[in-house]
Amino acid sequence: MPYAVVDKAAPHVSVVRLNRPERLNAMSYGLMDDLVAAFEEVAADNSCWVVVLTGEGRGFCSGLDLEDPGVIPGIDEMPIVRIGRKAMSQFSRIVPLMRSVPQPILAAINGPAYGGGMCLALGADVRYAATSARFNATGIVNGLTSTELGASWLLPRLIGVSRSSELLLTGREVDADEAERIGLVSAVVADGDLLEHCLGVAAQMCEFSAYGLQMTKAVLWTNLETASLQAAIELEDRNQLMLGNTENLIEAVTARKEGRRPVYTDMPRRDVVAFVEAQERGETPKY
Repeated sequence: MPYAVVDKAAPHVSVVRLNRPERLNAMSYGLMDDLVAAFEEVAADNSCWVVVLTGEGRGFCSGLDLEDPGVIPGIDEMPIVRIGRKAMSQFSRIVPLMRSVPQPILAAINGPAYGGGMCLALGADVRYAATSARFNATGIVNGLTSTELGASWLLPRLIGVSRSSELLLTGREVDADEAERIGLVSAVVADGDLLEHCLGVAAQMCEFSAYGLQMTKAVLWTNLETASLQAAIELEDRNQLMLGNTENLIEAVTARKEGRRPVYTDMPRRDVVAFVEAQERGETPKY
């Protein structure tokens, strides 16, 4: 049985589930390989519009498995000075991969999210916590550094520099209520209702344009690294124009007039020429 599995939970919604519950879904080399494969699978699935990431059993992910991490793959004939970097990359590649997955990822954080498990949660686009969720930066507690898997870049952008420094330097545990209060998660849900809540959010998102969801995710991530407001707006303008050249906005206006829910197809707009010609005549274009 793979250590990360993909289930089709609902139309257009896939659940990626860490599947090593006997170890609280601790990160081993095998689990990371399977998790990479799972994300690559959903990324290639054009029928999937939203992804939910969660852990099997009573924990989301307890971080690196210090007792049974497994065998580093792909190190045959590799000199020892290169093995360390290879080992690190087996773990550190996961958050950039989550960013590159075109679909939004919702993290359903059940139980402990320690160390690398907290970083997995940070790599998601939206986070929801069960009441049992607990977060901490385990590296500093274990004599290492808490700056791993992108935590030093992601956490300050989510909750601010001061709070991030305190959590990463002290390694103290944060419960679900505090995580919501400081903005680490969007909401706290009863343990038994967490996955259903996330699937409900995903279903609501699937009423929107799949193209719009993907482009919104892409711009959010890209503009985290953009140096100026104007540069951010330039990218937003272009993406909005790309969506504006589909039938979606016309469908939204028509559906509102007809008192029904819109059905977005992301198909190219058929009346662009007429729209432009009306503008050139000084007329108000009609949708």
